[in-house]
Amino acid sequence: MKSPIHSAFKGWKIALAIAVGLLISSWMLYRGLSTTQFIAADEKAATHKWIDANNNNTIDYADENEFLLSTEGGFRRVSAVESLKAIVWDSNTYFWLIAALIFMVSRDFFYMVRIRLLTKHQLSWKASLYVILLWEFASALSPGVVGGAAVAMFILNRETIPFGRATAIVIITAFMDNLFFVLMIPLVFLFVSHATLFPVENGASLALSWWFWIGFSIIFGVCLLLYLTIFWFPRFATIFLTFIFRFPLLKRWKFIAVEWGKDIERAAKIFKKESPRFWLAVFGSTFLSWISRYLVINAILNAFLSLGFIDNMHVLGKQLVLWLFMLVSPTPGGSGVAEYAFGELLAPFSSSVLLIAALAVLWRLISYFPYLFIGAFLLPGWIKRTGYKK
Repeated sequence: MKSPIHSAFKGWKIALAIAVGLLISSWMLYRGLSTTQFIAADEKAATHKWIDANNNNTIDYADENEFLLSTEGGFRRVSAVESLKAIVWDSNTYFWLIAALIFMVSRDFFYMVRIRLLTKHQLSWKASLYVILLWEFASALSPGVVGGAAVAMFILNRETIPFGRATAIVIITAFMDNLFFVLMIPLVFLFVSHATLFPVENGASLALSWWFWIGFSIIFGVCLLLYLTIFWFPRFATIFLTFIFRFPLLKRWKFIAVEWGKDIERAAKIFKKESPRFWLAVFGSTFLSWISRYLVINAILNAFLSLGFIDNMHVLGKQLVLWLFMLVSPTPGGSGVAEYAFGELLAPFSSSVLLIAALAVLWRLISYFPYLFIGAFLLPGWIKRTGYKK
């Protein structure tokens, strides 16, 4: 009997997936660039007035229900494209934007280093690049709370990594990513106060704070579960898989689930024998990848604002909050949640709502949308190159 993996990669299914992916990517990019909000304007440019529709005594610049058409209101609607056009571009701007792109490349490079370590260099650099870019593509199209982990198992499997071992590798990468948050967040509060991360004057501070700690609790619980599964109770993976494949639609592939579970147990035994040096290297590449990811926002802010060393440390701390929101987001790639959290957390660095809105769009243009189109472009050739052998 053929496995569900084999049948999932038939030509028409791949063509449909690529078409849907491109449509979704194009729509999300269009939505990001066409997003509007309101800013203060002089009498000549004013088109709306604020009415405080929700009675919170706070101007919600992104809520159109808060504004009514009026030439005497002192506000006007602007789009993300208008915001970007309004920015003054100079040599400093271009320097830091190039740095942001370099940090993005560094992020993927260290992910490639990690995947090569975990596969014992079975994957070439080229294969590792395809795996990481397609993994990011899947993550960009998946809700933040789901991520691209499920797809990553199939990606690694098509690169000749046995499915059970591929599953174990994905579990380890998820564990390392969550471990980074679990270790770094307490460190942040040693140097950055709670009031700095969640300013009292910010009307959404309490909600953001609760969301943050609930998200941290989820991340901590997931990290603990993954640690126990891969290092102490790998048989739990077999029990879980066989339970899932008892459902009617999956029952006929139950024998495959049993084999996957055995592969995971074998992989876990191998990984448990690895030296501390190996695990330090894996976590080190994870750490460098995440720091590179964070420095993208630091570089973007430095391109348009004058930030000192302490300011940059505060930005790094705030990004732990920002990315945790995205990890527990129900929307694809954290879309919507990311832009909102970006504005709420980084607003203290600039009084210009227009600038913060523009920087949020610029950040997503550099760190998110490219993966949608790169993934859709690479997928057909990769499918052809890694076709299953009977």
